[in-house]
Order: sequence, then C-alpha cells, then structure tokens
Amino acid sequence: MKKVLVICTLMLLFLVSCGEKKAAEEPKADSVKENVKSDSNMKVAVVYSTGGLGDNSYNDATKRGLDRAKEELGIDYAGYEPKDPNTEAENKLREFAESGEYSLIIATGFTMKDAVVNVAKDFPEQKFLITDERITDMPNVASLTFKEQEGSFLAGALAAMMSKTGTVGYVGGAEAPVIQKFEIGFEQGAKYVNPKIKFLPVYIGGTNAFNDPASAKAKSEALIAQGADVIYHASGASGQGVFQAAKDKHIYAIGVDSNQDGLVKGTILTSMIKKIDTGVFDAIKEVKDDKFQGKIYELGLKEDGLELTKFEFTKDQIGEENIKKLDEIKQKIINGEIVVKATRDQVAKK
Repeated sequence: MKKVLVICTLMLLFLVSCGEKKAAEEPKADSVKENVKSDSNMKVAVVYSTGGLGDNSYNDATKRGLDRAKEELGIDYAGYEPKDPNTEAENKLREFAESGEYSLIIATGFTMKDAVVNVAKDFPEQKFLITDERITDMPNVASLTFKEQEGSFLAGALAAMMSKTGTVGYVGGAEAPVIQKFEIGFEQGAKYVNPKIKFLPVYIGGTNAFNDPASAKAKSEALIAQGADVIYHASGASGQGVFQAAKDKHIYAIGVDSNQDGLVKGTILTSMIKKIDTGVFDAIKEVKDDKFQGKIYELGLKEDGLELTKFEFTKDQIGEENIKKLDEIKQKIINGEIVVKATRDQVAKK
C-alpha cells in the first residue's frame, strides 16, 4: 500500500511540474504584443514633384527639410520620385498610407491635390502634408503655402534696378495659380521701381513644364530677342535652360525656391528663396510633438517664409545703394505699406 502511495505521489508531482513548465512556455497575449512592438524612429514618406531630386529647386528644398528632421529629430524617411506625378502620385500615396508605417506623408506640389484628397478620405487617421496647395475641411491634411508674390515683388524691383533696356522677362512652368503668383508679384515689383518698364511673361506648358530645360532656353532666347535683359523663372528644373540662355547672351537671370546663385556665378543676380525646407521640418516636428493640425499655413516676408539671397556673386554689380533700397521695400511689405496682389483679378481692380 505504501508502495502504491509513493507511486501516486510521484505521478502527481510529475503532472504538476509539467503544468508549470507549460505555463511558463506560453506567454500571455499582452507579452506577445509588447515583444512585437517596434522601437524604431518616427517614419515619414514623401512623394516628390516633377523634375525630381537634383532640380536645385523645389524638390531639393523639400529634401533639405527631411534631412534636417533626420539629423535633429531622429526621424527616418522614404522618398519616391514619380516620372509623372499626375498619373503615379495617387497610387504611391495610397501605398504609403496602406502600409501604416508612416506618421506623416508629404505630397510635394500643387499637382497632387486631387490625389491627396482621394487618399486622405480613405485613410482619415493618416496625417498628410501638401505643399503649394490649399486643402480645406480635412482634419488629417495640413497645407503649406507661401505668399510667392511678396518675394517675387523684391525680385522684380531688383530686375528693374538692373535693367538697361527697360524690358524684363518671366518664364513660368505651368500656368497654374501658384506659378502665376510669381509672375504677378514680379511685374508689380518691377513697375514699382520703373512704372514704364516693359514686362514679357511666357509659360513652358505641356506635360513636362517643370523639367524641360530645352524649351525654357528657347523661350528665354525669344524674350532676349525682344529686349529682355533680366529674366526671372519659376519653372523647377526647366530653369537650367533659362540660366544657360542668360549666360550665352550675357544678360542677368533670377533663380527661385532654392539658392541657385552659384549655378552660373555672376549671371544669376539672386534667387527668391521659398523656405520649403523650414516648413517641412516644422510640420514633421509638430507631428512628433503631437501638435499636428489639419489647417492651412501661409508664409510670407513677415513670417520669414521668403527671402532673397545675399548676392554672394553679384553684390558689386548691384551696388550697396540698390541693396539698401531693396531692404526698404521689404520692410514696407512687412509693415503693410505695400500690399502685393496675388491674382490677376486683384491687379486689374487696382
């Protein structure tokens, strides 16, 4: 009997031991979830605009903002350069959103408005940022815009100061409202300095308006043939053609979006910088700090969102007196003494 009792006791201890071992081997559901939770950095995705990286303009400025966020905020980012944003943007934005990996998805440029609206509707919890376009009534979409007409006013004033022929030109990419703001501001600035100045605007147009240097060069040469001796552009990578024509014909050009002064030293008087990089960085920081707002941000001279470069290669040609005049004009815009109109309708009403 004792022998049977010992055997039963051993069997019971064995079963208890096995049960404890099994319980130890099967972690709780909560523990599994914690083990698979990622400790990786915040991730951001971006779809670049026409012309892609290396445009020395809009896309490169966006990337500078991302690189700064990577360095200062510790984020990671993925970028996509579509050959045709009009046809590819929505699919890529949707792919980024479906992954669920990205705290913020950035759409670079006004051509992506419809794509952002469509995707943002389907992913209401996903945060988006679109640049150069206004999207309202969508709490998950922030819009980064600029008062391009104000910075362009300064560019036009400088062009009029430097023109010897009394004729200045403008080369735009696509004739869209945001690109027209550059033209309209430039003309107002030029006529502020010289009311009798002749102004010649042209647009590249077509499906590749912001990445067609050959067309931009041809159109610039046509403007020069009509007497233009200073040409301003807002045409992305196409601007390389404007600079080449200016260099070949020994006239001045004015760059845009990024500091393009060094691309053709002494030919490019200045560049009208849009601080896209700062806007992109600030938007990422707001997401990281949990302060994201689905609203429209509009940056002008007063908000320090625009500026002319410091005339690194042309200061002697421009002269201290003209630089002082530009500073005075800038201050008048900031103070509201000069109100720069943004549309052709506003200009027509006077």
